[in-house]
Amino acid sequence: MSKALAVYAGKSALAQIKQQGISQQQIKMLVGASGGPKWFVLAGLDRYLCGEFFKDRTNELYTLGSSAGAWRFACYGQDDRLAAINRLISGYSQLCYPKKASISQVSQQSQQLLSEVLGAEGAMQVVANPIIKSTIIVAKSLGLTSFEHKALQLPGLLSSAVANRFKRQYLNKFYQRMVFTNDSNQHSFAYDDGITSKVIALTAQNYQASLQATGAIPLIINGVKDIAGAGPGMYRDGGIIDYHFDQPFLPHRQASDLVLYPHFQNEFKPGWFDKYINNRYSAKQHFDNVVVLAPSQEFVRSLPYAKIPERTDFTEMSDSQRLKYWHLVISESYRLADEFADLVASNNPAEHIQLI
Repeated sequence: MSKALAVYAGKSALAQIKQQGISQQQIKMLVGASGGPKWFVLAGLDRYLCGEFFKDRTNELYTLGSSAGAWRFACYGQDDRLAAINRLISGYSQLCYPKKASISQVSQQSQQLLSEVLGAEGAMQVVANPIIKSTIIVAKSLGLTSFEHKALQLPGLLSSAVANRFKRQYLNKFYQRMVFTNDSNQHSFAYDDGITSKVIALTAQNYQASLQATGAIPLIINGVKDIAGAGPGMYRDGGIIDYHFDQPFLPHRQASDLVLYPHFQNEFKPGWFDKYINNRYSAKQHFDNVVVLAPSQEFVRSLPYAKIPERTDFTEMSDSQRLKYWHLVISESYRLADEFADLVASNNPAEHIQLI
């Protein structure tokens, strides 16, 4: 059987692994990208990381996520993180909407799922967690992008897409990066990239709202208004600005600190609109200290439809077809976890790792 897991590392990360192998103590940070149901291909890895790999963690572990990435890491910060990630996997993989569902209906189900994942105490647990230090990226909408009405929001989105094609920093005219964190003393990534940013303290009062906002896909899910501590305004999907991230991680790190990035592929687009720009990728030097875990191309080709799940499955498949497919992908994703566990236990893991 072909390998399910492909592992990539930056130059410094690979050199360290050659000398020391891989252990959870080396990992200082986890990164989670946007991508909706794409993350089902990582579900097995999330269960392994929550349940086994980090079970004896005693030093701080930083998480950085936007949209689905932030939702996954909301589970890592809860007291029973394995139970939390199981709730997210189960709830998300069973989502069904009425035919021609309205934006309000989709938004309500999104809110309900998030409430189920967090439960009564989840927000407080994450914010107060002394080990897991959480950062959530949210985009504050400006101008026309701040309106919910499609006739106003759509021209704003199209204008921001055109501006982004010329220069990524032109997103400043349409969005502001909001960095919600429960540790403002340690910047998890270098967000001084020319896009205006603001740091907001995560609290039990604004945690769920910030999570809801970072998953609020324009024209599909309603934005979140006036988040406590962030000021008045409309807040939307963090992936608009930071889809896969394009900044150095842990800018004040120790030389031995590694970043673990479970991802859908060995390809990184900075922002949401960059998906449609063929030659725009995140700078590879920003991944010097990063280890990427991704499904291999052979694994993806072996899946039904030879692809990983994506948001268009909601409209292009029947519910029964989609749920069967998603559940099979989740079941197969445990192969990635098993192979990563074998890699950690290996005497020479570096021989199975490629340079990013």
